[in-house]
Amino acid sequence: MTGPTETPLAHRITHRHIEVFRAVMTAGSATGAADLLHSSQPTVSRELARLESLLGYALFERIQGRLRANARALALWDEVQRSWQGLERVVDRAVALGRPDAVQLAVLCLPALAHALLPGAAARLMQGQPHARLSVTPQDSPLLEEWMSAQRFDLGLCEQTAAPPGTRAEVLLTLDEVAVLPASHALARQPVLQLADFANQPFVSLSADDPYRRIIDARFAEAAVPRTLRMETHSAAAVCAMVEHGLGLAIVNPLTALTAAANGRLVVRRLALSIPFSVAAVLPLYRPPLPEVAPMLEALRAEAAEVARRLEAVA
Repeated sequence: MTGPTETPLAHRITHRHIEVFRAVMTAGSATGAADLLHSSQPTVSRELARLESLLGYALFERIQGRLRANARALALWDEVQRSWQGLERVVDRAVALGRPDAVQLAVLCLPALAHALLPGAAARLMQGQPHARLSVTPQDSPLLEEWMSAQRFDLGLCEQTAAPPGTRAEVLLTLDEVAVLPASHALARQPVLQLADFANQPFVSLSADDPYRRIIDARFAEAAVPRTLRMETHSAAAVCAMVEHGLGLAIVNPLTALTAAANGRLVVRRLALSIPFSVAAVLPLYRPPLPEVAPMLEALRAEAAEVARRLEAVA
């Protein structure tokens, strides 16, 4: 038991002592250790003797001026090696963080935006910054807003324009919902669809708790247009896949619709009424911004402009 003013043994053994021990074990001699440490042989011998004195036992046998590690030294060497490997990993990570490909931009987005808008924006980013790295986490509301408020991600993409607490929002695009129908459908010949065109048609809906589903249902109810509601799903991409297979018509967001129509088996048509659809970038206010955030925002703006242009070209 140490006295009230005596320094505990663990505090008297310094990193320098362990460094000297490691150098001796690596080089096999005090002279070789001195070369590794850019020191002198007498200094190494003195530090090593001090370590043994503090421990209260010898680590090396001195035989004809040579050092031979004993069993305790070998056991300590195993522990030192493990600790040094951990330190080397820390050093390697510290060095890697200075490379342009070491930092990963953490993006949180709605699942629909992980399929549409974000892939095109990521491709634009990679063209200008080939070493950029992205981590994309799809998540629905309200967890998306909660996680952004908690400052867990560098950038978020959502469909609401109001900024969650602790964030700021930038609206990237505001378009209208669109109709999707099989390319072979008779209504595909019309450039713009009225609600009346959906009368008694089989219809694929978003899930009942989806806010766009509630708006769409309300518009049809106001217009007194009956539909045959055959299927529903929470995913706009799944809605488009079902429409593609002839299971009905649907109204979805333009991003998912344009992506799904790329194979030619599905067509996109404008609606005669407006059901606004917005996408906003959400940025945390208290998370230190990475340099990659600004170019990612530029890529998102450019991709949003391209989507608006493509929608304008829809027949």
